[in-house]
Formats: sequence, C-alpha cells, structure tokens
Amino acid sequence: MILAMAVSSALCIFSLLALVQAQSESQQPKIQLRLAGDKHKHYEGRLEVSYNNEWGTICDDDFSIEAAHVACRELGFLGAVAWSPSAKFGQGEGRIWLDNVHCTGREKSLAECPSNGFGVSDCRHSEDVGVICNQKRIPGHRFINTMNNNVETLEERVEEIRIRPISSHLKRIPVTEGYVEIKERGKWRQICDEEWTPLNNRVVCGMYGFPGDKNYNNKVYKSLSMRKKKNYWGFSVNCTGNEAHLSSCRLGKPLEPKRNSTCGRGLPVVVSCVPGRAFAPSSSTGFRKAYRPEQPLVRLRGGSNIGEGRVEVLKNGVWGTVCDDNWNLRAATVVCRELGFGSAKEALTGAKLGQGMGPVHMNEVECSGFEKSLTDCYFNNDALGCSHEEDAAVRCNIPAMGFQKRIRLSGGRNPYEGRVEVLTEKNGSLVWGTVCSENWGIVEAMVVCRQLGLGFASHAFQETWYWAGDASADNVVMSGVRCSGTEMSLPQCLHHGKHISCPKGGGRFAAGVSSAPDLVLNAQLVEQTTYLEDRPMYALQCALEENCLSSTAKKNDHSSYRRLLRFSSQIHNVGQSDFRPKLGYHAWTWHECHRHYHSIEVFTHYDLLSLNGTKVAEGHKASFCLEDTQCDEGIQKRYVCANFGEQGITVGCWDTYRHDIDCQWIDITNIKPGDYIFQVVINPYYDVAESDYTNNVMKCKCRYDGYRIWMYHCHTGGSRSSDMDEYPGMSNQLHFR
Repeated sequence: MILAMAVSSALCIFSLLALVQAQSESQQPKIQLRLAGDKHKHYEGRLEVSYNNEWGTICDDDFSIEAAHVACRELGFLGAVAWSPSAKFGQGEGRIWLDNVHCTGREKSLAECPSNGFGVSDCRHSEDVGVICNQKRIPGHRFINTMNNNVETLEERVEEIRIRPISSHLKRIPVTEGYVEIKERGKWRQICDEEWTPLNNRVVCGMYGFPGDKNYNNKVYKSLSMRKKKNYWGFSVNCTGNEAHLSSCRLGKPLEPKRNSTCGRGLPVVVSCVPGRAFAPSSSTGFRKAYRPEQPLVRLRGGSNIGEGRVEVLKNGVWGTVCDDNWNLRAATVVCRELGFGSAKEALTGAKLGQGMGPVHMNEVECSGFEKSLTDCYFNNDALGCSHEEDAAVRCNIPAMGFQKRIRLSGGRNPYEGRVEVLTEKNGSLVWGTVCSENWGIVEAMVVCRQLGLGFASHAFQETWYWAGDASADNVVMSGVRCSGTEMSLPQCLHHGKHISCPKGGGRFAAGVSSAPDLVLNAQLVEQTTYLEDRPMYALQCALEENCLSSTAKKNDHSSYRRLLRFSSQIHNVGQSDFRPKLGYHAWTWHECHRHYHSIEVFTHYDLLSLNGTKVAEGHKASFCLEDTQCDEGIQKRYVCANFGEQGITVGCWDTYRHDIDCQWIDITNIKPGDYIFQVVINPYYDVAESDYTNNVMKCKCRYDGYRIWMYHCHTGGSRSSDMDEYPGMSNQLHFR
C-alpha cells in the first residue's frame, strides 16, 4: 500500500512537472529573427527581432558570444563566429525589444534567454547589436512558423535551390534556363508564378552567376506543364532585386491549396538568364576565349580565383582604387554585374585582396544596386584620409562551368600539388593525358590553380618524375601552352590544338604545379608573452647593424638604454604547400654578426600605430632562419637552418621566434604614454605567393603608461568580434638587463 502511494505520488509529481514545462513553453513569447543593415555577407548583419508583429532591434548591453550562438542557430546556421556592438551594421529603427540578454548557449530560441523583458530598455540605436554567423547551414533545417505575419525569411524554410533545364539543348554548360525549384524536406518542389516578379528573376540569375535575365518561350513550358504533375511549394516569394541569394528574400502570403496541387491559373516559375560574355557558349570552341574588354571603366585585380579582386576604376586614363568607406553588398553587386558576373557574395574592405597603386578615385560610394556601372553610383571625389590599406574588393557569384571536372593533379603528396592531367576528347571518347612542360611557367600554373579553385600557385614544374601520376595518362594531350594569366581554364590558353608537338615527351617531363602556402600568426601567444625590457646599447650592436632599432639609437652612446617591447611569435603554415624562400642558396645573405644566412630580406613588419593608423614606432625582422620548430601530430619536420640547411615551413608546422631573440621587438624608447595599436604583418612584400593574404595581418590594442604595457584584443585579419576599448587588469612589468 505504501509502495503504491509512493508510485502514485511520483507519477503525480512527474505529471505536474510535465504540465508546468508545457505551460512554460506555451507561455514563451513568439519571436522571429532576421539579419538586416549594412551587411557585407548574407550570414551577418544587425540582429532584429519581431515581437507582436513589430520589428525591432537588440541592445548590445551584456550581449555575448553565447547569445550570438543561440540567435544564429535559430536563424538556421550552425552557430556564430562573432558578434559586434555599437551598431556596426548600421542603426535600426523602431523599438529596441531586448536589453541585457543573458544566454547560456543551450537555449533553442533567444526568447528563452533571461533579459529585462520585451520593450524594457534604456539603450539607443547606436547600441544595436550585430552577429556574424557560421556560413554553413544546419542540414535540413526547417523554420517553424510561430507568427501570423508574412515577413519571415526564406532561408529558414529551404535546403537547396536549383535551375532545372527541360531539354538537352538547355542542359549545355552553363545552365541558363529552366524551372526554379526548391528542396524542402528532401523533395524538390516548384514555385507558383502567380506573385512572381522580374525582381525575383534578377535575384535567382544573380545568385547563379549571371548579370541579368531575358524572356523565354512560354508556350513550351505551358505545354509541358499541362502534361506533367506538379508539386508546388507552399509560399510565394517577394524580392527587392538587391538580395545576394533567394534565401534573403521575404516570403509572401502562404498559397491556398488547390485541387491537384495547382496554383490557380498560374504555372511553375521559369527563369532564363543571360550569361556574361566570358561565360557565353560558343558554337566553335564550346567557350569563348578569355574575355578582355576593349576599354573597361572598372576592373578586378589581385584575386586568385575567377570573379574576385580589388576594385579599380579608370579616370582620366589612370587606374585607381576605391576607398572602402560605406562599401557594401549593393555597390559590390553593381561591380560584379558590370563585369559579367552575378551578384556579389562578399564586399571586402581593408585591402583584403591586396593594396593597389596610384590614386584613390572613389570614396563613400552609395549605390541603389540597379546602376549599370559603379561610375553611375553616387560617390565622393575627395579621398582625403583614405589610403591603399582601405582598398575595396569583391567576390562575385560565377556560373557553374564544370571546369574542375576537366583537370586534376596526380601523384603529389597532397591534393594540392602534382602532375597536371587534363581530360580531352580522342577518337570519340574522353581520355586523361598530360601537358607538355616546354615553356611551362608560373603564369600557366596560376591558370591551373584558378581552374581547380586552389587560389594562387607557388611553383611551376617542368619535371615531375618524383610524382608517380596515373600511368594510363602518360601520353601528352596538350602542348604549346601559353597563357596570359586571365584565362579561366587551361584550354582557353593558346596551345597547339590537335597537332601535338612535344620533343621531351610526357611522363617524367610532364608539367606540374603546387598550390600556395598560407601563413597565420598565433595572436594569443603574442598577447600572452608581451613585456618591456630596458637593454643597454652595448648589447644591441648586432640589432643596430640590422636596423632593428629606432633611427635615434644611432646617436646614443654604449652606456645608454633602449626600451624594447618584446613578444614571441608563432607562425603556422595552414596552406596547401610548404612555404619556401623565393631565393635559392646562392642568393642568401651571410650576416657575420649573427653567424647565419638570411633567406628573405624582410619576413615580418612590427609596427606600433596611433589610433588613427599613423606609425609611431616600427621595427622589422629579417628572416634569420625559416624552420620547422614544431609540427602537428603525424607530420615530420623537413626544414632546419643548422649547417646551412634548407629553410622553409612545412604544411602543418610552425616556426616560433622566442621573445628573447634579437629583433623580436619594437623599440619604443621615444614613445609617449597612451593608447596604441600593435600590428604584425607577415610576408609584407608578398615575396612568396600565398593562397590567402587576408590573414597575414595581426592587430592588438595596446596601452602604455610609461612603465607598463597592456596588450589585449589581439586578432588576426578581420576575426575580432568587437572594438571595445576596455582593457584587462593584467600588467606586464618592466624588465632590466
């Protein structure tokens, strides 16, 4: 009896807890999130929330990366990369719905996180928070509609979008015409065209790499629609025409279900896109040769892949760059469409794709998104205060041309190097073969890496005997290759065609390439190892000889001291090939003072900048020795500088320069107390090709009180999530020697 009562009580308590939990979940406010504002990518922006059918913003007070994770997952992304305070993506309008949001990171919705309550805030829109989400989406994620309004974003509802051609004629590459279909819960569904607009066509064509759309033969599709059963998606779509992806458009009204799954008098949506001239099929060659406009007003430079680069404009016969002030996706899309690509994937700032030369022609560019040319947009002629460190760049959507399926690298130690093998037609069948290495150089290697999507090439090889390629592909199928460097694929380069001429033959003398390394500095180690040292001049003669001290040091006597900002640096090679000096052994410079060879004249720049970016102290460090200090598990060290050994950094290894090595410092003897920016630039003169130069710069905030130094918020590239001015209470004491 007692046992039965106990079980009954337990069941009652369990039922009560379940009821309370169900009531709690049902009482949670129903909200919806979106990303808005001056964003550069579709997975970032000002975080906005809809509550009671009214959109508003969220204050940055107490916001955290955990809250950003919750918001991004609620939006259908895998998580957050960073968050940004102080209206980085522009100030919103209307209510500030949430303030002092505290999340653990485990919540399913931002509505579950404790806060001041909806509408309770003492913030202004200058404190609107933004998030940068992981661009990868949750597989199969489906948005659960908890609201009655019609402004939810499309990307929470779909897994994939495609253009499906209906005939073999339309299936030729690139696919430019067909049904627009959406994959939902594993099934492809068509869209009803009752509320479809030309602006929607513009967005679909743009995301597939096409600058515009055109009319099509509606009779063919109408006839086909009559004969085949249709499976419609349940929503209409409402685009403004400026979205980078259909997933960024808003939904219209849910469609009322009709008999036999039709959409009233409508038909399935069809788009017909116009490819840019460089991608248009040609009856004679299959593709046009690399397109070179006769007198372009805009061009891209510095990009390793098709459809990306630093934006340059022509003015009065002189090419110049564009300052990144106000640079956004709309302006970037105008550039992309003008050059024959689709909409922009990214609007890059801070000279992410390299610094240009000459004048800065445009500043504070503002586009509606529909201009024919960037020069039609409003802009400020006065570029005062802009430097080439602020050059704007773009990455554009390009058509799927299938180039990567027609070329491969064989026999290398990794997928990013090896003998070049191409797929060609021979006697009515497709066969793999090699490329003759006669006159093969870095320009041709660059085209190969571009075609494979591997970024920049680091080396071109005319002998590949050490790479055991596919024996069935030893025969030479392409010879006389000469590229200009602008081609999208190797067949677009000049070559002998069907008349092969290769005296060396294939096999061991076939052409080969290796893609580029990628160096990244460990920002955390810099922050952890910083300290000050006062060092006498008599112990700095070698450093003085190598110009590692301020110019004022030459006037000091041997008994005086220099104040040095010391730190350790750890440089990782996260690329796809080894980082090797450009110069061979014969060109290395012997330095008697340190008793070693320098393989690169200047390997890193160390600078102390004012808050407005002006250099107030600098010190460069020549490459004493590039070697593998340590490597990831399973990777063998290859480079060591002892005994005139080979220099370099292996993929998966890192070279560590300890804080106690000469020149591993900045001379701050004459610097006044204050707030500064500490900056390290690796491979500053691009002496060695890398696949990504955007992560070669590391910056820290720095505070100096005349006796101690604080280094905080160190970050590589654009990875820092905020520009907060608070600094930690840690201090680095002064060391004397």
